[in-house]
Amino acid sequence: MVAAEGTLTGDVRPASGMLTGRLSALMFMQFFVWGAWNVTLGLVMQTVGIGNLIANAFSVGPIASIVGSFLLGMAAARYFSPKMLMVILHLVGGVLLFVLPSLVTPEHGDSFVWLLLGYMILYMPTVGLANTIALKSFGERVDRFPFVRAFGTLGWIAAGLIIGWAGLSASPQIFTVAAVVSIALGVYSATLPNVEADAPRDESVIRQVLCVEAFGLMRQRSFLIFIAAATLISIPLAMYYAYASAYIGTAGIENVGGTMTIGQMSELAFMFSMPWLYRRFGVKPLLLVGMIAWAVRYALFAIGDGGDSLWAIYLGVALHGVCYDFFFVAGAIYTGTIASPKGVNAQAQGMLTLFTYGVGMLLGSQIGGLLYAQLPETPSVADWQHMWWYPAIAAAVVAILFQISFRDETKGEARA
Repeated sequence: MVAAEGTLTGDVRPASGMLTGRLSALMFMQFFVWGAWNVTLGLVMQTVGIGNLIANAFSVGPIASIVGSFLLGMAAARYFSPKMLMVILHLVGGVLLFVLPSLVTPEHGDSFVWLLLGYMILYMPTVGLANTIALKSFGERVDRFPFVRAFGTLGWIAAGLIIGWAGLSASPQIFTVAAVVSIALGVYSATLPNVEADAPRDESVIRQVLCVEAFGLMRQRSFLIFIAAATLISIPLAMYYAYASAYIGTAGIENVGGTMTIGQMSELAFMFSMPWLYRRFGVKPLLLVGMIAWAVRYALFAIGDGGDSLWAIYLGVALHGVCYDFFFVAGAIYTGTIASPKGVNAQAQGMLTLFTYGVGMLLGSQIGGLLYAQLPETPSVADWQHMWWYPAIAAAVVAILFQISFRDETKGEARA
């Protein structure tokens, strides 16, 4: 493959152990930065007396995904290489993270939310950029990507453990920890493989900002169906992050944080199995299993309680690995496979982030809020059970429609 197609300069290089290690470190730090503050932010805000702004704070991520992905579409395809964008965004983002703790006060709560939005506009595009750098660096050995992505989950877990061990779970200094690693990642990004940006186009800046070339990929029916399914499945993902911990606490499980970690461990375990599964089955079966797992997870939550059916809650949490890895990791590989021949890989990864972490998560937050508003002020386990049937049925419908309409046109490539 040539550089104009969005690959490495010259021929595709085989995936060496050193390259895998370097990209694993990239993913570890990428998600350490996010995990350091995201998991306990609500607790921090409640502790300092700005709990009324928690909803606003957790809405900035989806909004930033939408705005940041559009900006990335222009910069990645027209002005900067993915590597240089990682350097710039993480260094500037690290500076903002250092400032954030001083604003986590009742007097500056609104300013805190606005600055957090500014930071997330810088951070969210780097999720797609990290995927792009890894996938392009591996060339034809895209089956190595799940192994590398697993270190992102390790980074998230490590961040949570360090924050907890340091006694910072309720402290604004969670942003300081994230800032240090963000600066380190910005510097480290300068040493990453020299992956080229997608070939520049002759279209206007507006066309670049709007990711017109990446959106053009949706002329392919299967890719359009995939994007639609990814958006819809991201809705229950948002509801899980927002409400699972509250439900688990209501069910009488004391160590909520430890219980939620089961999901991350499951994600890590399945991540390591993805290379073999991808080579063996191709893309469609993995995507379909991921969607079915979402339906099963919420059905388990709907039948679980604090008594004899407590096992259903634990199993529902443990399914996080199947839910996330089988759809989102396989989806990133599929997107790269479709976009690379067109030379719009960076735009396409940014567009995928836009629809999943942006549109889907934003819809999920809003729909979840509407469903939660129907519950009593102090909901019982039975109240929660009724709520979980809605995302369970929705995920099942999406899975059925996906099975009927999607055709894996890259199966031969996946097994090559």
